[in-house]
Amino acid sequence: MRELDEVLGLHDIEGEFLRDTRTGHNRLHSLIGLLRQSVFGRLAGYEDVNDADRLALDPVMRQVVGGRAVDARAASASQMGRFETEALAAIHRLRAPPVPT
Repeated sequence: MRELDEVLGLHDIEGEFLRDTRTGHNRLHSLIGLLRQSVFGRLAGYEDVNDADRLALDPVMRQVVGGRAVDARAASASQMGRFETEALAAIHRLRAPPVPT
């Protein structure tokens, strides 16, 4: 997974496209950790965030996410849902044509 992570350039994606707008306790996991959990969850055969609560306890997923997840748990379904909603909204803003004036 680490080699694939490097090939995909997830660190570069975070710095270039993701902006952290979270505050307070919503910052339990880094954006790159949430992105990894999203990508590698899909690669493991999980189609959406519904299984994130189960994956949050998986030792391999906790290592993939990194940070605090290594000793505790990865992101929950609600955390992943918020992240993916925000990430998809950001991508949509990047692709949206300019509004005519």
